This record gives sequence, structure tokens and C-alpha cells, in this order.
Amino acid sequence: MGALVPKRWARRAVTRNAIKRQIYNVSQDFEPQLPAAAHVVRLRAGFDRKQFISATSDLLKQAVRAELQQLFAAGRGKAGA
Repeated sequence: MGALVPKRWARRAVTRNAIKRQIYNVSQDFEPQLPAAAHVVRLRAGFDRKQFISATSDLLKQAVRAELQQLFAAGRGKAGA
């Protein structure tokens, strides 16, 4: 599993690292359901610093986790088809 979090979308290193940790944690939950292949998750939109003030806030963690779960669920559906 690879994770790309461009500085353009998450300026602070602590935010990028927190998002990457979420990617790796959620991917472990879906790993048995995904085909054996190289998977890359790339952040394509930013998280607003006004809404998510702290990189370690529970609100940011929940938002990232919810989005990742939707992504992996959709990927699992495509892999099974």
C-alpha cells in the first residue's frame, strides 16, 4: 500500500503524516478483501485548515477515515466485479 499526500493539499507535515497513518490503518481493515496488487492512495483535495485546525483532532481523523472507508468499499466492489 502506498500513500501520497501532496504538500499542496496538506501544508503541514504533521497533517500529511496523520493522513498517511489513517490510510495505512484503514487499508489493513480492507486488505483481505482487496486483490493482491500494488495499491496507491493519493490525496486529491485538501482539508480546510479553518474547519480542521489541529492535525491530530478527532474531527479530522473521523473525516479522513470516513472518506477512506468509502474509497476502499468502492474499490472492493470493483475488484469483485
